[in-house]
Amino acid sequence: MDAAARKKITDVISADRFGTYRQATGGDDGLALRLYEWNIQISAAFLGPLQILEVALRNAAHERMALLRGRSDWWHSPGINLQVEHATRVCEAIVKASRGGVPTPGKVVAELPFGFWVALLGKGGRHRYEHRLWWPALRQAFPHYQGPRKDLHIQVDHLRLFRNRIAHHEPIFARHLAADHASLIEVVGWICPTTCDWMAARSRVDAVLAGNPLHGATGPLTF
Repeated sequence: MDAAARKKITDVISADRFGTYRQATGGDDGLALRLYEWNIQISAAFLGPLQILEVALRNAAHERMALLRGRSDWWHSPGINLQVEHATRVCEAIVKASRGGVPTPGKVVAELPFGFWVALLGKGGRHRYEHRLWWPALRQAFPHYQGPRKDLHIQVDHLRLFRNRIAHHEPIFARHLAADHASLIEVVGWICPTTCDWMAARSRVDAVLAGNPLHGATGPLTF
């Protein structure tokens, strides 16, 4: 690619955004563009495992909350006492689920964002999620986890923030991505080891990591 074509592309990306990549490559615009392409590749490779994590977590948490409250629309059960922001998320999800017909519990669950489910693993402040949700229900959503709720919440919330960076097209190349991948696999394993093995065997993350241009990998990048 000649310099003129590269400049047109980097102008579209924007100087500010591309500047992060130029700085990482010592001002080498050619290598910076390859790094930008690779950042797209590795972000895409993480999307599949992150999707499995989100679906596994929300379904496991929903199942346990439904058992706890004795109803599949557990958010309507008397005394559920969610924090205002979390109750608001439920109301928003019900409205969205209603657009396609009857807002069944399954539809509502699908509309609730990942952050909602992660928040239920938190301490909950005066709403006492640790005592009212974690111990009687949500810890059973992670049958292969033996540690404290706090450590689990920190790890899953870290993955939520990582997911959000990818969703907002932010640079992730400077992260310890192998550790992020291992953390993701570990959490899914706490929910279901069989699903974890299936996911890990099909993940492209390790293969794409090997092509990091900052580590000297060459060859065409596609996305």
